[in-house]
Amino acid sequence: MARPDAVLRFAPSPNGHLHLGHAYSALTNERLAKARGGRLLLRMEDIDQSRCRATFEDSILRDLEWLGIAFDPLIRRQSEHFTDYARALDQLADLGLLYPCFCTRGEIARAVAADPSVPRDPDGVALYPGTCRHLAQAERDRRLELGTPPAFRLDMAKALALVNLNALQRGLGPMAWREFGEGIAARDVAAHPERWGDVILARRDIPTSYHVSVVIDDALQGITAVVRGEDLQEATSLHLLLQRLLDLPTPDYHHHGLLRDAQGLKLSKSTHARALHAVRDDGITPSALRQQLGFG
Repeated sequence: MARPDAVLRFAPSPNGHLHLGHAYSALTNERLAKARGGRLLLRMEDIDQSRCRATFEDSILRDLEWLGIAFDPLIRRQSEHFTDYARALDQLADLGLLYPCFCTRGEIARAVAADPSVPRDPDGVALYPGTCRHLAQAERDRRLELGTPPAFRLDMAKALALVNLNALQRGLGPMAWREFGEGIAARDVAAHPERWGDVILARRDIPTSYHVSVVIDDALQGITAVVRGEDLQEATSLHLLLQRLLDLPTPDYHHHGLLRDAQGLKLSKSTHARALHAVRDDGITPSALRQQLGFG
């Protein structure tokens, strides 16, 4: 059933050009926004200012205009909203759920290598062994005074304990999100944020993370349905945890399938997937591309 207040968003990172996988996701957002009788917003996820470029944003805007997707005119750029993310991190810190981590990647790799039984997160990366979680406060203070820049990690065990306590007091059920699709019934999907361990919520070089920024943006923009690739489905467990910790609404989610190359790998910038502007330069029309991607 259409919801007149439905709000969806397409949120590319301007650290490269759009490819066909991005076009597929944007067009899926467009179709579902129309089906729900709602609006479609455009967000630039540009917190990593060392990689994001204005030229890439210009390229993205040209590609989306060529595709003919109608977005609301106001674009939210994450790089303009670090104060929003800082407030969220302060809330988590006040709850005693963050701790500074001074470990380098090399130190973590050596610690993990010494213990082959360390479990892996959903991306296949060994979970952080919790080295800095056990530092005494005096040692943390000493390192901070020395100017050692830390990352900030979520104490997953404490976070889960707090969420479970709040759920018990408020009569809430287990953590789950509503997954909807096209032509299939919506269903509840159980969240398992513990699979991510003590995840980084603020990097050394960036005062936030994708996980914090995306849940804050979705709440502030009133997003009611998040439509994104199935490669982000596992991350939704972590996003739901943050929504409960920060008392934010949880949107509905649809994790669509991914376009893949001849080797079965998902199209991505890192594998140099053919850019959308190259497709356009070859003379392919927007209507022909829409039909090719199943949106004819």
